[in-house]
Order: sequence, then structure tokens, then C-alpha cells
Amino acid sequence: MPTMPAEPAPPPVDDAVARAAAAGGAEKRAYVQRIFSEIAPRYDLLNHVLSLNVDRRWRRRAVAALAWRAHPAGAYLDLCAGTLDVGAMLVRERGFAGTVVGADFAEPMLRAGAGKAPRSRLAPVTADALSLPLADDALAGAIVAFGIRNVADLDAALREVLRVLRPGARFVILEFSTPRSALVRAGYHLYFHHVLPLVGRLVSGHETAYSYLPRSVAHFPVEEELAARMTRAGFAQVRWESLSLGIAAIHVGEKR
Repeated sequence: MPTMPAEPAPPPVDDAVARAAAAGGAEKRAYVQRIFSEIAPRYDLLNHVLSLNVDRRWRRRAVAALAWRAHPAGAYLDLCAGTLDVGAMLVRERGFAGTVVGADFAEPMLRAGAGKAPRSRLAPVTADALSLPLADDALAGAIVAFGIRNVADLDAALREVLRVLRPGARFVILEFSTPRSALVRAGYHLYFHHVLPLVGRLVSGHETAYSYLPRSVAHFPVEEELAARMTRAGFAQVRWESLSLGIAAIHVGEKR
């Protein structure tokens, strides 16, 4: 039988589209879903290399902030789960006896993380952060690492997480931020806007994905504003801490 011709590769994303997506334009949802699907095979490698492995320490801090030991057998959400690093880290914690739902709308990312934990403990679910296939008041906690800035509507995503949490449950956000110190910020911008996009493009082969990253951070709310938006969404006891001289931050809020 004659072989079917391979489908042509999609055209590369125009840089103007990437810029608009980073700024929160209408293109954001489609762009984010596409680029993370395309870079999935190299995502873990680049994460650890480009952060000099500091991202692992940040994730451990975020998992600890979830205070899961209060409900070790509960059900938890790893939102914008990507390759399931955070969910797998939680499942491997000594004393954790619960389950984790790893939700992401880029299915290739979830496939790239397959095998990091048994599916009976860490269940990957293809789902949008704005419309989670979970019941009200269902979860003992939720966490998102480096994904909340990629959602198409931040405030709607915060409200959706609040909906699926039990009263008293925590939501932990680990996200990049911009250092306040002028000296640290200068070095940060040099690396983040020049070195990172170059290395990311060479390793991943993607033209815009690693330019989108620093642009999206630049458009993301600063720590105080994110805390205020969590409060407006309905979270209580909202607090945050800076990490590594302000390169990243952890926010924690609780459902009333």
C-alpha cells in the first residue's frame, strides 16, 4: 500500500504573536498551549539547566508551604502541571498517603512526565485551569509552579481553584518575579532576556518559547499585586515570601 505523506509541520510562530501573548492578548491561550506542546520533550532538561538546578529547591519549598501533613491522605491538585514534577515530588514525600491530580491543557507535557509516579497516586488530566473537571470543595490543597502566569485569565483561574478547595485548604503559587535590587535586577535582566532565550532556542529548537518566558514575567503582577488579587478572589490569610534575591516568590492563600 502506498504510504501517506507526512503532514507538514506548522509554520513557526510569529514573534509579534509571542509578544502579544506575553502581554496577555487574545492569542495567549492558543500560543501557550502550542509552545508548551512543542517544547515538551526538552522541557525538564532546560528547566534544570537554565535555573542551575535552583528550581528543584524552590519546588521543595513550595511543596512544604502546602502543609499537606495536616491531611496526608487527602486529594491535591498540581495545576498547570506540565511534566508533573511537583505532583511527583509531593507523592514521594515521606508520610504522604494521598493522591494528586496533575492538570494541564498541553497533553504532550503530561505525556513527557509519564512514569514519574504511579498513575494510582498521580493522575494526569488534560484540563484548562479555567474549567477544572473537579467538584466543589473536593481538594485538601492545590499548588502551581511556574504556570499561573500562563493562564489566559488570572482572576478567573484563582476563583476556579478556590471553588475546588475545601474550607481551610491552601493554595500555593510558585512563580518568577522581578528582583527589587537594581544591582540584582541588572544581572537578572542580562541573563533572563539574552542568555536564557539564546540557550533555550538552541536546545529546544523553538524560535519564540524562551523569549516568551521573560516577557511573560515582565507582564505578571508583582508580589503585592498578586497577593491583592488572591484576596479579591476570595482567599484568606494571603502571604508571600521572596526566593533567591527576588528571582521567584511563593504566595500562599487559604479558603475561608
